[in-house]
Amino acid sequence: MTVAEVPGSRLDDWWTRVTIRAPRVARWGGPVAVTAVAAATRLIGLGTPDTLVFDETYYVKDAYTLSQLGYEGSWPADANTAFNAGDPSGFQEAPSFVAHPPLGKWIIAGGLALFGADSSFGWRFSVALAGILLVVLTMAVAHVLWHRPILTVIAGGLLAIDGNAIVLSRVALLDVMLACLALLGVFFVLLDRGWTRRRLRAWVARHGRTGWGPVILWRPWLLAAAVAFGLATGVKWSGIYFLAIFGVYVVVAELLLRRQAGIEFWATGGLLKQAPVTFLLLVPLAAAVYLSTWIGWFATDGGYHRRWIEGGGEAWTGALAWVPTAFQNWWHYEAAVYAYHVGEDTPHGYQSNPLTWLFLIRPTSMYWNVRDDGLVETILDVANPLIWWASTAALVFLIVRVVRRLRRGARVWREAFILVGLAAGYLPWMLYLNRTVFTFYTIAFEPYLILGLTAALGMLMGTALHRESRRRAGLVTVGIFLGVCVLLSAFFLPIWTAMPVPDWFFRLHLWLPSWL
Repeated sequence: MTVAEVPGSRLDDWWTRVTIRAPRVARWGGPVAVTAVAAATRLIGLGTPDTLVFDETYYVKDAYTLSQLGYEGSWPADANTAFNAGDPSGFQEAPSFVAHPPLGKWIIAGGLALFGADSSFGWRFSVALAGILLVVLTMAVAHVLWHRPILTVIAGGLLAIDGNAIVLSRVALLDVMLACLALLGVFFVLLDRGWTRRRLRAWVARHGRTGWGPVILWRPWLLAAAVAFGLATGVKWSGIYFLAIFGVYVVVAELLLRRQAGIEFWATGGLLKQAPVTFLLLVPLAAAVYLSTWIGWFATDGGYHRRWIEGGGEAWTGALAWVPTAFQNWWHYEAAVYAYHVGEDTPHGYQSNPLTWLFLIRPTSMYWNVRDDGLVETILDVANPLIWWASTAALVFLIVRVVRRLRRGARVWREAFILVGLAAGYLPWMLYLNRTVFTFYTIAFEPYLILGLTAALGMLMGTALHRESRRRAGLVTVGIFLGVCVLLSAFFLPIWTAMPVPDWFFRLHLWLPSWL
């Protein structure tokens, strides 16, 4: 006689006992532990090396002049030597042309204010905090998506130990701050989706299904998303793609929610009534927030192109003649920055084509030093290979899954939400295949790669409702995978954090010839 298998596993039984006996530990223990790992991998030894690395030569010094002048001043060609030695006084009041908005450098300046411009720990402190917050936000998104504590911990844990996220949190570049603020906006969009769904259902309960449906004017989470996307754009212009793509997502999601609620004219009501309101709630506020990040430039007289018209530039005429001169000068500066970006094709030894990013072909070397004792110190921005390549495989799996389930009329909003985030961070780079760009730009969409991998691992694990053999096999497989990920991160950690190692040990990490 065949005995029917009971669902779940012993681990599920243990977890049920924990949630009953210690509900706070069950809820917060895992996320707190992941946050502690993220803090340790980002803060310990943060001041090493005690010299400006890679593009820190721009952003740290720009942050310092912002704090002193209100705009980015210029530096002599040999300024790094004195700055590394703790003397930041060599800047000049003449403005510097900078390719990115000021907010990220203001954030870096916060660390300089706390620890001093002579502290390499202070140069990177604000960025490290943003990197830790990126892990926390990834867990928050995972929690709202699945409400499964194990998936929340897996998503945050994988990002906490991945090399790309660790390196970008330990050098004073702008990209992890962009990623953090963009993910904050995405998190708010996710909360707005639940807010909207509940209000549509309440409206149908009161008024019935006939008609065009309501116009929801009060959308606090959408307003919060507008602020976050505006701030993200104030770090790097890439933030505007998150605003645009998730703006479209919000409109499409609203249409589908109206249809699910049974509203009769869900399409016309959503497009003609709600969509214009959604645009007005999202875009103007984001634009105003972005403009506010330039307050230092507007409040002072010395910034680049701050007096462009007064210096002989051509002012606007006709219908735009009323626009204040300061705004015209700022717009001209923005146009110059845009021209720089679209035309930037100067060759660089570590540039990489965006088509190769998902395959980890050309990582970025940010620091290399050979010590007197023959040991080498390096910061190689290469992701944990297993996490990265598994995430790419999971991305393919999710795309196929979404297409197949849509054909059957099944709901796939969680997978679609993750793919939209990935598209916002990655697809715009397909427009600039000939530009000089770098693999570390991937940090802007890495949280969505990790969430996609987490979704795939969650399906592989199964749930406590699956039969015991299926559940046990899934848990063992995922457990082995995660264990190998941890071991690989421990193996790569020295070359992510400039620990002194023998040259032969460093070369053990060069899995592809293009990694050197």
